[in-house]
Amino acid sequence: MRIELVAKNYQVNEKIDGVIAKKVAKLDKYFEDDAKCKIYLKKENARTCKLEMEVNYKNNVIRAQAYAENFYDAIDLVIPKLEKQIYKYRSKFEKQLKQSAFKEAIFNEEDLRPLKIVKTKKFKLQPMDLAEAMEEFEMLGHTFYVFLDKASMQVKVLYLRDDGNLGLIDPEI
Repeated sequence: MRIELVAKNYQVNEKIDGVIAKKVAKLDKYFEDDAKCKIYLKKENARTCKLEMEVNYKNNVIRAQAYAENFYDAIDLVIPKLEKQIYKYRSKFEKQLKQSAFKEAIFNEEDLRPLKIVKTKKFKLQPMDLAEAMEEFEMLGHTFYVFLDKASMQVKVLYLRDDGNLGLIDPEI
């Protein structure tokens, strides 16, 4: 598996590079050599490190992230999350993953319950500009806000990012 490291507010040294390579090698049992693993290391502040890991294999993407006091602990949290996703979606990947990947179960089936919709909400969208949508977002206190953009008359979504800023989803139809 090819590994690409991207760091922000952090200088990657040989030690962390070696540890990450060793831990990521555990995923080799699932993929052929053409898989690509992109790892983002971000030093959030003096006590928090964020590690995002994305595996791209034959147009399938699996992604996980973890926060920890250091990147060594973060990689130990991310690898099991990725393995759990691979196992959960194994039927989707079965034709593409190595044939021997799932000979032994590494998770309990009850840990892998499928997601289900437990609540549905309906509401009327009032046309508003971005500034109005941001005000509504702040007043509601949710992590996202769906609104109808007054200028384009398209549905858009404001969401709270991990860094505390807002993101805007502007779908193209």
